[in-house]
Amino acid sequence: MGTPRLVVVHRRTEFQELLDRHATAGQAEFFLRTRGRALAPVQERHNFIMAALAQVRASVPAGWRLADVERTDLSRFMFTQDDVIAVVGQDGLVANTAKYLSGQPVLGIDPEPGVNAGILVRHSPAAAAALLARAAAGLSAMQCENLAMVTARLDDGQELSALNEIFIGHSSHQSARYQITTPDGRVERQSSSGLIVSTGTGATGWCASIALERGGRPLPAPSDPRLAWFVREAWPSPATGATLTEGFLSAGEPLRITAASDQLVIFGDGMEGDRLTASWGQELTVQLGTRPLRLI
Repeated sequence: MGTPRLVVVHRRTEFQELLDRHATAGQAEFFLRTRGRALAPVQERHNFIMAALAQVRASVPAGWRLADVERTDLSRFMFTQDDVIAVVGQDGLVANTAKYLSGQPVLGIDPEPGVNAGILVRHSPAAAAALLARAAAGLSAMQCENLAMVTARLDDGQELSALNEIFIGHSSHQSARYQITTPDGRVERQSSSGLIVSTGTGATGWCASIALERGGRPLPAPSDPRLAWFVREAWPSPATGATLTEGFLSAGEPLRITAASDQLVIFGDGMEGDRLTASWGQELTVQLGTRPLRLI
């Protein structure tokens, strides 16, 4: 095993994005003023987040390496098994990061306590030093909760994973056409607005709204090794059915989708830019991931 590395994951602040578009603070202030907003609160929030990042970076244990990665660069960043990941931001940033990991421990840091839900970013910047010192004493000393992941795999070997949910549907607002095969062997051709396959972590979001519309359904807990799946707005017709529209997947139970239209897209946790595409006749398998997120 090599020298441990702390990888600090963050995303650009609204203030930084304004400067990217408008070049100077003065021009950014003018832009906001035309929309009834002021620059001062935006800059104050930026300063607060920068201070939190500085505090986390200063907590890197002696002898460790340090690396930074922005959200937009996650797909190009090379994580290693020696990494400990410190995600500084909102809960969604943990989900965005999880799909690129393979068992590395993740420390969720909330830079704005009281603003974020704090479900996945559970720790304050001030707590980072003590937690990382414990990690330096031995990664086995870290107490991690294993959160279930969902994995989609095409028949050509391409795959992606997600912490919340995976969406399968048409690349536009058209109906998605496919054949669905459940773990118990039931088969149905469908035309729908797409499918959602959710973990217990995602069961409080998109999946929860679908379950609520159907009168309420019991959904998995975050560490529950099960997935919930729902078909959205299945259309009954002479050629398509609407009977196989929801269920659960336990470990080793795949849901199989065979594309019956020109293009189905598959993406996780709302990151549509990082997606798989299934052409006509390709088979997609969705099941419980084999590598859970290890959340400190």
